[in-house]
Amino acid sequence: MHGRKRNAALKPEEEAASASEALELRSLQSQFMSNHHQKIYTKEAIQLSAKLLEINPEAYTAWNYRKLAVEYNLDSADPSLVNSILHKELEVVENALKRNLKSYGAWYHRKWVLSKGHCSSLDKELQLLNKYQKLDDDIKKNLVLRNFHLWNYRRFVVELTKTSEQDELQHTTDMINDNFSNYSAWHNRSVLLSSLIAKKADGFTPKETIRREFDYVHNAIFTEEDDQSGWFYYLWLIDQTVKMETSLRASSWPSDGSTIILSGPGCFNGSYSSSKFTTYCSESGSFPLILYFDQAVSGVSSSTVTIDSELKSNEDLVWEPVPEKNSQVSCVWVARLKFDSTEPVKVKVSLGKSREIVSSTGCNLSTPYEFVFTVHIYDTVGESQEGTVSWTDGFDYLDAQSSKDLNSLMALNQLKADTGFEWRKQAIKIEIEQFRKLPDSKFGKLILAKLLMAEETTISDDDAVKGVHYKEILQLYNDLMALDSWHDQYYKDEYSVALLHKVTSSTEFLSRHLFRYRNMNNIVCLRLNNLTLSRIASVEKLLFVQMLDLSHNKLHSAEGLEALQLLCCLNLSNNRIKSFSALHSLRHLKQLRVLDVSHNHIGGKNLVDTTRYLCSLSFPNSGEIGREVPSKYRDAYLVLRDLMKLKQLDIRGNDLISGEEFSSFVSQVVPTLVWLDGHKLAS
Repeated sequence: MHGRKRNAALKPEEEAASASEALELRSLQSQFMSNHHQKIYTKEAIQLSAKLLEINPEAYTAWNYRKLAVEYNLDSADPSLVNSILHKELEVVENALKRNLKSYGAWYHRKWVLSKGHCSSLDKELQLLNKYQKLDDDIKKNLVLRNFHLWNYRRFVVELTKTSEQDELQHTTDMINDNFSNYSAWHNRSVLLSSLIAKKADGFTPKETIRREFDYVHNAIFTEEDDQSGWFYYLWLIDQTVKMETSLRASSWPSDGSTIILSGPGCFNGSYSSSKFTTYCSESGSFPLILYFDQAVSGVSSSTVTIDSELKSNEDLVWEPVPEKNSQVSCVWVARLKFDSTEPVKVKVSLGKSREIVSSTGCNLSTPYEFVFTVHIYDTVGESQEGTVSWTDGFDYLDAQSSKDLNSLMALNQLKADTGFEWRKQAIKIEIEQFRKLPDSKFGKLILAKLLMAEETTISDDDAVKGVHYKEILQLYNDLMALDSWHDQYYKDEYSVALLHKVTSSTEFLSRHLFRYRNMNNIVCLRLNNLTLSRIASVEKLLFVQMLDLSHNKLHSAEGLEALQLLCCLNLSNNRIKSFSALHSLRHLKQLRVLDVSHNHIGGKNLVDTTRYLCSLSFPNSGEIGREVPSKYRDAYLVLRDLMKLKQLDIRGNDLISGEEFSSFVSQVVPTLVWLDGHKLAS
């Protein structure tokens, strides 16, 4: 790959030379290992390791040996000899790189030598790198164009020599002008520009930089249309045009201005009149408060998000990131709001007053946000739902009142911020016009689809033209699936993202997929079945969803659903899920009562990856002390053990995990389960 021929037949003389080299290498390795084990650091032993590395730069133990030898010799050497010792190491590295320019050990050893701080050859390092980057031999040139070791080392040297980022940017320009296919130079250019813009360096404002870079990359992609390097850089530019320097934005549940009806365990059996979008069934007197940011952020806590209400027990809420508690960085943050009043209570949530909520890209909530909602207690009488949920009947279209409630919910769902998109909108508009003039090609269609999606993100929700591009975007991805079967799955995923953006772009589109489920007190169900979806997206506008039907799609995982913290009923049947590990995001849905994963592909080799587990797992509440979970069910265990409210599970059609053994296993892991594969379990 990258210019290196594979499996080519060797000529007889080449075979003889290879056999001779292999014999020499075995002899050298044997002598070297003896020296290494005996800690022999004589001149002859060190020379032998150098010869070994010249033949085999991947002999990592030999590099470690040389580090030990250098440390040993430096301790006893005259100070005037230090530089010569280190200079010799650089020569050994250079000889090894002649053999393999992508040797991990060689580049790491060179970096280690320079980090000793005694080397006087720093000025020569950039000259050496420039020599490597201008190799004439075609194969070696291809090795350089995508050699991240070389470019990472260059960044290390640049930092040591205090070379300016502007000078390095000019170097990438020279390299790209010499060869448009220099992917690494394009990548390094993106790193440098991001840094210069973040530092607000003179001449590097987002507006002028983006326009200048669009013009520059045009020269590459229109000259070498089939080369991917410029196209990938162009995709990065589109992303920066939309995101660069914008404020963080967030959506929430409850939404601003909403009234939440908090009900007890029997709420799905009652017959009271209220908006089913804002009714929440609680068995513990609490409900989730959800913040969804358009970028992963840290710093969400009781000190950065304040709650103003009469509920005194919520002064120090604990905010947790979803899905991973250990990372402390996430798009989704959840706190549990306790409710102990029988009277309606108004709650105001404020965030952004401090600048401590920050994304991994350095953006923060520069404008304070707040949203206000009211909570009502509704006392329900009766027991929790005991019958099974059917996904085939019992659904009715929304009435006029529900559509009105949805309109209010979607209008208020997004926490607004001044994102200053005007120049960005204009830049994207110019690019769209530019690409419409080009003849059809694979990359041209992909870029146009990305540009049209980017333009949609810059159109405000109340703009009359919002959503006009989705038909064309979807058709472009259909065309790409037909043109480029090698990347079929990527286009399917992008198609799914665009389709879900379209569905959630307006109340008109979304209401077509919303129904009342009469068997659970007319709870609202979002039905996104039979849409050929392969990926989940746009969940920030679906935080209110409690019942979701994603059946008969092409989903390979449940990734993304962890944000839907209100979800109590989920249908993932008839998809392409291959293992329980693809369902791990469901562990975070603490309200899930009904789950259907029937007729997928769970089982066989895909059932569990036992290499992921370093220790044994035991059944919870098992009467047999130390009884371990069967290895083939470990992924299932890790998902199901956290679904502690699950009452109905359907897993039929996954033959290799059905049967009495699995039923017994599930009953032990999920003690709350009442229905399994349509049958009521014995008490």
